[in-house]
Amino acid sequence: MTFASIVVPAYNVQKTLAETLISLLAQTHQAFEIVLVNDGSTDGTLDIARQFATDPRLRIITQANRGLAGARNTGIAAARGEVIGFCDSDDLWDPRKLAAHVAHLAANPHVGVSYSGSALIDDDSNSLGQAQRPRLADVDAAHVFARNPIGNGSAPVIRRAVFDDIAYRPAHETGRDWYFDETFRQSEDIECWMRIALNTSWAFAGVPGLLTLYRINNGGLSAATDKQLQSWERMVTKLATGHPGFVATHAPRARAYQYRYLARRAISDLDTARALQLSRAWIAESRAPLIEEPAKSAVTLAAAGVLSLFGGGVLGDAIVAWSRLVRREARS
Repeated sequence: MTFASIVVPAYNVQKTLAETLISLLAQTHQAFEIVLVNDGSTDGTLDIARQFATDPRLRIITQANRGLAGARNTGIAAARGEVIGFCDSDDLWDPRKLAAHVAHLAANPHVGVSYSGSALIDDDSNSLGQAQRPRLADVDAAHVFARNPIGNGSAPVIRRAVFDDIAYRPAHETGRDWYFDETFRQSEDIECWMRIALNTSWAFAGVPGLLTLYRINNGGLSAATDKQLQSWERMVTKLATGHPGFVATHAPRARAYQYRYLARRAISDLDTARALQLSRAWIAESRAPLIEEPAKSAVTLAAAGVLSLFGGGVLGDAIVAWSRLVRREARS
């Protein structure tokens, strides 16, 4: 039976960590370990983790804070599995998730990155009635760039061999290799996926089902659209140094989708000025989203327009409904 590792980065997550670990320990695939990386937490995170330490499948590593990418890199370096999954410490896994990905990778030796759809939950683990439903097949580098079908960092299960192929060690690093770029505090996922897509022969493919429960909260890294955009553009700049032709060809379409995604985030936050600015930006950059996904694009433009008419003050039920409708989009 394939032995798997589940890496859990943990930083000040005392509220959600126990629920995350319970969901992971309930996996139906039996041959696995959990590598929990306590990334310099200052709350009760470590105490909660230790409550589960009687289970031999859990290993705890504590380090000074290095950020999400740094915690993942530490977990990968310590992992013993042939395949490595990730579950952020505020997200949950369906009990069948690991088994589905292990079977998928075993049946498809050319696939290096297996992922699933995700159901969205709120701070109290209640369903939001929304989901990320990505494309599961025929995914190439251009699609990863523009649509990021993986969707979130708790969705993929990846062969160890993939990380071996993209490992590098910066000159200042003495402890271990990097797989995720630790200089990124946002967009570290897509930066890593693009290096896999462009620098290796491994394929990306998904399995059916909403096997990840992805928690949406207003205090997370995704809250500020301006910082998200800056980080994404920095990723594009880095990508262009090694693959200038690819970026020149595909960046306008990818940037348009990124602008549209952030416009929907701004609408969700009831940020009228930002929603309008980003909506104009994606139309000016490329009409591809409008042509390829007319319904979602029309909803985005209509929601931004309705928000601009009613403003950000006293909003009626219609505006609240719009904001819920566009709260998050599936990056598929």
